[in-house]
Amino acid sequence: MAIDLLNNFTEIVVEKPADKIINQIKQLISSGQLKPGDKLPSERMLSERFGIGRTNVRDAIRKLEFYGILRTLPQSGTIVAGMGVAALEGLISDVLHLEGADFHSLVETRYILECNSAKFAALRRTDEDIAALESSLVSYKRAVDSGGEAIEEDLMFHLKIAEAGKNSALKSMMLIIIPDILNYFKQHHVCGDGRSGKAVQEHELIISRIKDRDTAGVEEAMQAHLEDVMNYAKKLRP
Repeated sequence: MAIDLLNNFTEIVVEKPADKIINQIKQLISSGQLKPGDKLPSERMLSERFGIGRTNVRDAIRKLEFYGILRTLPQSGTIVAGMGVAALEGLISDVLHLEGADFHSLVETRYILECNSAKFAALRRTDEDIAALESSLVSYKRAVDSGGEAIEEDLMFHLKIAEAGKNSALKSMMLIIIPDILNYFKQHHVCGDGRSGKAVQEHELIISRIKDRDTAGVEEAMQAHLEDVMNYAKKLRP
């Protein structure tokens, strides 16, 4: 009886400060007080107004930038992207609710995008692209060697592959989904147990195949690179 009664209760989710900020931005957009093209106050001013640290404000802005909702322009500050209000509202809802079982869908989508991104990179890469990939790999290795989780460095490596593929739409879609995947990794320690060291070797092989313009080989290398997270995601599938 007690167990049956327990099923009537739901988990209490503590909202993060960054998500509270995102929700406020959504409300301002919905009410028309914040329109596409409007400039946001500075991080310092927002931090003082919210009564929280600037790190939380920065996290919220960074996440909204990842999703194309905000844009930060050099010497101009952060503005609301020039898309329709309905689109912005829907996108913000997605930002806040990509949790749990949705992770499986994100990983499946990433798998499709990344494998094609790698093939395009092998076909279209330039010497400058290879140099950028190698530089991002150095940054990733440095973060791993220092004991860090290398979340941002890993993201940059994969974005450099997308840039080498010369498909801006594909890169934009990757920017939408990969940040949430990597944050999920960090929260749930998906990349533990020496995974980062293995990933370095896999990154090296991917660069090698892109250098050689080996489209079949780089697709195979990317599939192997994503195999662990695919297997993890399958466990979460409803």
